[in-house]
Amino acid sequence: MVAAIAPDTREDTHLDVTLDPLRPWQTVVWNDPVNLMSYVVHVFREYFGFERSEAERLMLAVHHEGHAVVAEGAREQMELHVRAMHDSGLWATVRQAPQ
Repeated sequence: MVAAIAPDTREDTHLDVTLDPLRPWQTVVWNDPVNLMSYVVHVFREYFGFERSEAERLMLAVHHEGHAVVAEGAREQMELHVRAMHDSGLWATVRQAPQ
């Protein structure tokens, strides 16, 4: 019989982030090594309805800066956007807009 070892239950959690219910949330798309720039533009145009110039601007921000905020609003809507980006094969996250 093997003796059970109690897990370490000590939690040293330090959260410096304060959530403000009045600040909007953002959908952030991240650069990845897989998707072509033309495909990212296509996804932005089809899903968000961006004009070509706006879709290209955001794609270039993703490419050169590593990420771009593609939408801002209620958390639930941003989570839906992230899910759609994942379904399209893009890397995306939700975050609360900076102060």
